Amino acid sequence: MVNNSDGETSEQPTKMGSFDVGASENPPKNVNASDPTILKEPAQAASPGAAVPPPAQADVENQTSLTEISSILRRWKKENLLNKGALFLRGGTLFFSFLSFVIMASNKHGSWEDFDKYQEYRYCLAISILALMYSGAQVFYQINRIRTGKDFISQPKVFIIDFLGDQIMAYLLISAMSAAIPMTNRMREGADNIVTDSSASAISMTFFAFCSLAVSALISGFKLSNQNYF
Repeated sequence: MVNNSDGETSEQPTKMGSFDVGASENPPKNVNASDPTILKEPAQAASPGAAVPPPAQADVENQTSLTEISSILRRWKKENLLNKGALFLRGGTLFFSFLSFVIMASNKHGSWEDFDKYQEYRYCLAISILALMYSGAQVFYQINRIRTGKDFISQPKVFIIDFLGDQIMAYLLISAMSAAIPMTNRMREGADNIVTDSSASAISMTFFAFCSLAVSALISGFKLSNQNYF
């Protein structure tokens, strides 16, 4: 405000620095994200083909399923190996029992040199026949099971029969061998001839049949112990 000579006051425009007139008329507004007047740019929609990462729970389930599958495959391989091993051992029992039967049955040379004159040799021959029949039935059953993939008897019953059969036949074989060995030793004290040699050969085959069946009994016991009955 300036007082002139007449005592009147007059307004004098204040001198302002240089600035943009348009900017002074329309001063800029501070941008506020909460201002509803500001239009927000719509977010770009995700394409339907975009890959969505699986959740952590799905990864855990996938890892669990893979672990279960690998354990099942290992169990199948172990069972297959055990079945083949049992078949091989029972085949060995069949072979050695047959040799023991043939050698002992052919040990007949007249008079006191016939095997049937001695009770121990007759017992050894009888046990060889039983082992031959048992191992032959087992080999036939296992080959038929592998070829057809069918079981005529449920697995728990098969495991029990295998275990008991192997144990009993192994005991009979070793008892026949134990009975025939002393008789052969007494005969060799008097004369060592073809009779004693044939008897010793038959006893040796009986021993090999026992070894094969004893290992087969271990496999049968392992299968029976791992069987789930519930």
